[in-house]
Amino acid sequence: MRLILLGPPGSGKGTQAQRLVQKHGIVQLSTGEMLRAAVAAGTPIGLQAKEIMANGGLVPDAVVVGIIEDRIEQPDAKKGFILDGFPRTVPQAEALDDLLKKKHLKLDAVVELRVNESALIDRVEKRAEETRARGEEVRLDDTPEVLINRLAQYRSLTEPLIHYYSERRKLLTVDGMMTIEHVTREINRILTAIGALEPKTEEPAAQAKKAVKTATKASKLAKKATKGTKKAVKPAQKAARGPAKRASKARATKTGARAASARKGAKAVKKPAKKVTKKRAKR
Repeated sequence: MRLILLGPPGSGKGTQAQRLVQKHGIVQLSTGEMLRAAVAAGTPIGLQAKEIMANGGLVPDAVVVGIIEDRIEQPDAKKGFILDGFPRTVPQAEALDDLLKKKHLKLDAVVELRVNESALIDRVEKRAEETRARGEEVRLDDTPEVLINRLAQYRSLTEPLIHYYSERRKLLTVDGMMTIEHVTREINRILTAIGALEPKTEEPAAQAKKAVKTATKASKLAKKATKGTKKAVKPAQKAARGPAKRASKARATKTGARAASARKGAKAVKKPAKKVTKKRAKR
């Protein structure tokens, strides 16, 4: 995933860049940091930048693009990166396009954090007042006057990039006046929608562990269901046996009564027969 975050000073680009870095394992490429690192490392392009800065000059776009080229070749940038502070102008954007094309890389999206400038100025004024109320010194770069100047520079130099990337269907706009959490969720949502973010896939070991856990849970549920069925069957069996047992007992009692009646009848018949036999014998 390769992104550019656009927005005026105070729009929250730095905060959102850090959140994307932490969540997706990509790197944040700041032109200032890259310049300092290249100078410290003594790379050919770093030495060139050092000489220009030592003479008080502005580092030309070609040198900055060369430093970005060296940086994106490093292993930690292979997964993706967010460019912070570059491009600031349309010529820089064109130079970046040429670099990415040469490297066979694709810029996934340019996320614009759209904010209300008046609200930003009010926010800085309030922060300055609170700082003074605590008896602390207000930073020179954190005053309404400085912010107004920086906003003017952004409008004249950087705002044309919105049109540039919009024409190339790379621009995605997010309401930067929402809460930090809401802005983060919206950025992730639109990046997923355009396919810049791949759905998270689990490691094979994690998948196997999850499958075993699911199977174990299913087995437990099946056993529980079997127990429940047995419990339900027992009362039913008992209830069914009750009438059968009573019916059997009733039949046995009825049969016994008939047998007893039959025996009594047999005795009654036998007694007169004996008497007749005795009378005949006397005769």
